[in-house]
Amino acid sequence: MLHALSFAFVDSINVLLIGVLVALAIIAAPGKYRRISPLLLLGDWLGVLVLALLVLLLFDGLQSLVDAVISSPLFGILLILTAVLTAVLTWRGGDSSDLVDRILAPLRAPSALTVLVGFVLGVVQSATSVPFYAGLAVLSASDIDPLHRYLGLFLYATVAMILPLLAGLALVAVRARPHSWIGRLFARARQNQAQVTRWAGWLVTVLLLVIGILQIVS
Repeated sequence: MLHALSFAFVDSINVLLIGVLVALAIIAAPGKYRRISPLLLLGDWLGVLVLALLVLLLFDGLQSLVDAVISSPLFGILLILTAVLTAVLTWRGGDSSDLVDRILAPLRAPSALTVLVGFVLGVVQSATSVPFYAGLAVLSASDIDPLHRYLGLFLYATVAMILPLLAGLALVAVRARPHSWIGRLFARARQNQAQVTRWAGWLVTVLLLVIGILQIVS
């Protein structure tokens, strides 16, 4: 389970969602951030959980194929290739500010739409994340019995949300004390969004490289 959760942690490096939370903390009226952000995070968590359930069901249906891939060097090679692709995309860079602005439009007030936006973000982010699928493949190929494997998806989805959740909690402190050290840290990150995104990309690259190499040599 810990091996699968390591991929979930890599998946939690969700720069887009954290960027939305930071922008929301800046524009939200007093008191609204504490009502909007939990709904957004809940929706994202539900999106990750539902997609994880569907993917695990698919992988369990392809058990023999998944077991063969996980137990072979091919799995490590695929992770290394993903790391290389991540490095290329990180080097090329990109600006997500326009996308963040579009996501913020329906988040001006807490509502069911807030949860829906979070749900869509969770599904899209996970569906486009190789570590998300890799962790579920490892979980499917594990010796954990089916009941505990599927109950483990609640923990898997939570770990996949851990960094946005910590960022959301930190932003509560930032709004309360904008001139504290953590407030200055978030302000600097906001001003250097492109650089922070690149750092996150390089971090994902390194983690995937390490996990991929360990998978091959183990």
